[in-house]
Amino acid sequence: MTTTDSGLAVHRESPLGDDLVLLFQRHTADMHADTPPESIHMMPREALVAPGIDFFVLRDHGRPVAMGAIKRIDDSHAEIKSMHVLTEERGHGHSRRLLDAVIGHARAAGYQRISLETGPQPIFAAARGLYHRAGFAECGPFEGYEADPFSVFMTLQLTS
Repeated sequence: MTTTDSGLAVHRESPLGDDLVLLFQRHTADMHADTPPESIHMMPREALVAPGIDFFVLRDHGRPVAMGAIKRIDDSHAEIKSMHVLTEERGHGHSRRLLDAVIGHARAAGYQRISLETGPQPIFAAARGLYHRAGFAECGPFEGYEADPFSVFMTLQLTS
């Protein structure tokens, strides 16, 4: 999808790749660190292998450092799922690079809107800031979600 001279590349891949175990372990640990189980909306990696879901990995010289997915809700709306950057890789613009690739994919696929659910806890503050800077605005629950004090819902209009 995107490759740079710096050795960074974002590609669509299977979430079942053997070298993605650490990303999923860390993502799962973060989701469970400060959120009650009933408020965790993370998809297991096996569930990310499904029609209507595109999974992306950001690699640095071949090493996976970030992941994210987009899940089709309907012909005009998609949801971002499983965004995660390894803690030791944060602060290098990887989150924005991956988010831009996911948004670009959503636009190319013809979606008019892309939404997400994240948490209000401090562990998610950087993610909320990233999404705000990318143009996402807070919104109400969408597609099967319900209001939850442990959820923040955000959306981005891709077309006017």
